[in-house]
Amino acid sequence: MVAFAVTDWDDAYENGANIPGGSNYPAAWEEPSASFRATSDNRLDIAYGQGERHRYDLFLPQGEPLGLFVFVHGGYWMALDKSYWSHLAAGPVARGWAVAIPSYDLCPAVTIAEITAQVGAAIAHAAGEVAGPVVLSGHSAGGHLVTAMMCHDTPLPGAVRDRMAHVLSISGVHDLRPMTQMWRREALQLDMESAAAQSPVLKRPLDGVQLTTWVGGGERQEFLRQSALLSNIWHGLGCLTQDVVQPDRHHFNVIDGLADPDSPMLRTVLGAAEEKLIRK
Repeated sequence: MVAFAVTDWDDAYENGANIPGGSNYPAAWEEPSASFRATSDNRLDIAYGQGERHRYDLFLPQGEPLGLFVFVHGGYWMALDKSYWSHLAAGPVARGWAVAIPSYDLCPAVTIAEITAQVGAAIAHAAGEVAGPVVLSGHSAGGHLVTAMMCHDTPLPGAVRDRMAHVLSISGVHDLRPMTQMWRREALQLDMESAAAQSPVLKRPLDGVQLTTWVGGGERQEFLRQSALLSNIWHGLGCLTQDVVQPDRHHFNVIDGLADPDSPMLRTVLGAAEEKLIRK
């Protein structure tokens, strides 16, 4: 074995510059998302709070929804909004699920703790609009935010916690302490103490909620490590977990499976919940 240490934390977590064609993102998502909004049954810009960005889009299936599927976007807690990701609702909607995609305030205007509370408020509001089980998904920073929802100190109210069936963290960041070594630390308002306080790997998972961490095989090593780390630690705390490494996927196209109702990603995350509904 060869021992090594990370010496450039910015490069270790830099995706765009290390992916062929990485500069095409996030613009590549704009057209398919706009097209899906124009052709789907939806309710756009539902307010869950008082702020300008405290809005979510709700995409609806034909007939009564089986439950609520939520997607929380990434962008290092510093960028983007719900409009880039609408097309990802296509997969769950085709399977009969309603899909909520929220925006939230961004650092440095707010802290990650405040963003976490906002995401909890958005999920709680959407859960009030759609009955049935709740399945959460998030990408990159969004992966952190949805795993925060299944921690023992979750901002979600008890009634929503009880409905949570599965959490999918796609290329998530679950230990924020490395962020204190990056140029982003000032914008993220992170020191070692605040990073630890916002790290799901240092917390206890809720009982009865399954966790899947999903990452592309072509991702930066740190994203592979972060996914395996949370699944490993929470498995040791009694949580049903699995860590999936999907070959030939990088940080930006690893989410594509959400748009395909028959993808391994959606079969893995929604299949068990759907089977329980059928048995009822």
